[in-house]
Amino acid sequence: MIASTAELIAVLRRYNPWWSGGRFADLPPWRRAAFKEISDWMQAPPAGRALLLSGARQIGKTTLFLQSIDQLIQQGVPPTNILYATFDHPLLKLIGLDGLLQLWREFEPGRDGIEYLFLDEIQATKDWQVWLKHQVDFEKRRRIAVTGSATPLETEHLESGVGRWHTVRLATLSFYEYLQIRQDPIPELPAVSSLIELFDRPANWFARIGEEARPLTGLFHEYLLRGGFPQSSLVSSISMAQKLLREDIVDKVLKRDMTALFGVRRVLELEQTFLYLCLHDGGLLDIQALCGNLEVKKATANNFIDLLEATHLIYRLRPFGYGKEILRGRVKVYLADAAIAPGVMLKGKELLEDTVQLGQAVETAFFKHVFSRYYQRSMAFSYWRGKKDQEVDIIADTGKRLVPFEVKYRGKNVEITELKGLIQFCQERKVNRGYVITKDAADFGVLQLPGGEQARALKIPAPLACYWLGRSELDDLQGLEA
Repeated sequence: MIASTAELIAVLRRYNPWWSGGRFADLPPWRRAAFKEISDWMQAPPAGRALLLSGARQIGKTTLFLQSIDQLIQQGVPPTNILYATFDHPLLKLIGLDGLLQLWREFEPGRDGIEYLFLDEIQATKDWQVWLKHQVDFEKRRRIAVTGSATPLETEHLESGVGRWHTVRLATLSFYEYLQIRQDPIPELPAVSSLIELFDRPANWFARIGEEARPLTGLFHEYLLRGGFPQSSLVSSISMAQKLLREDIVDKVLKRDMTALFGVRRVLELEQTFLYLCLHDGGLLDIQALCGNLEVKKATANNFIDLLEATHLIYRLRPFGYGKEILRGRVKVYLADAAIAPGVMLKGKELLEDTVQLGQAVETAFFKHVFSRYYQRSMAFSYWRGKKDQEVDIIADTGKRLVPFEVKYRGKNVEITELKGLIQFCQERKVNRGYVITKDAADFGVLQLPGGEQARALKIPAPLACYWLGRSELDDLQGLEA
């Protein structure tokens, strides 16, 4: 053994100060929406499963674990029945999972009641799938929560863990969470539990709330530049926030995690592929153009894109439809956070003067809000292209109905003549309600669409839409089409 037992237990005690009556003094007072899901799991795990907290690097997974541990201790759980460890630490990685538990119980005897294990970066350990399966099946007094690179955790050796864990997917901060964390002064706005309820509001309500919400626009633009990663969102300087984003998140994923997790050796080509996606954020991916520009083979480029999605740097949307419609169609790629592209491209507030790139950033931010708000409901997301290249940016399929979203982030009011794609989709699919994401605070209200009295679109400013989607998630209210 490289390290002595004394050295190992010293490391473990530093990660678990509550064993000796201490606690983590620097825990933030704010809690993310996902905290409630973790809290519910601690009280009553669904079907006795472990919990997988998935999400990008530096997104706040460890903070959520430590806040959950703090809550358990306040609820009277014996401190020595709670173990936290991260396998980012080389010594803990060296002793492995069974060695960790043996060390824990050798120096901190258990008490009556449930044992709670919070394990960061579990994929760094050997045979973690089999270990976790056995723990869930045979150690009924233990509740185990893990983090790591979510796609390997969810798909690698899937047969070893089917039905053994419940996934909580963590996105970057919503606009509402960002405002709460920064404690920026914001207008008092009514709570909205469901965007669909706005279809019944009177015209004067839209005018009044739109004007009251106008101060959100400047804050929303800063959010697009700073990003939704907790550390970068709290930095006062936008340039410093973007530097942190590049160095602590993007660079470490591309240069460290890709090598450690997936054995990537052609890091330069991977970086170039990611840079290409930053330049085409929110657009249809032309894989032939990517391969031609970067001089990489198609199989290599597709593999890189798979890995970028696996490490939560991008989302992919497939075209709406079935069979050949999907197989032949190009995918649409969104970055995990709207601030990634300007951060990587070294674009500050000049982004706000570029109508096209600003619109792409808003579309990326809005998609993240919709996706993170409703993924637990097993919604499917896609985009749609019709005749004459008419398009709808985002289609959410609830299983019972289709919900189309079109992002039109520009200075002037959006007119019905600009919504040909949305109208065509609604008519072909017999959809009565759609949403148009606008820019100006006054461009807010219900628009009648061709096709009968029930065919309507809600125009809603992007800052308000993201604010309400994030707020309803945090308040645990009912969602879009409840």
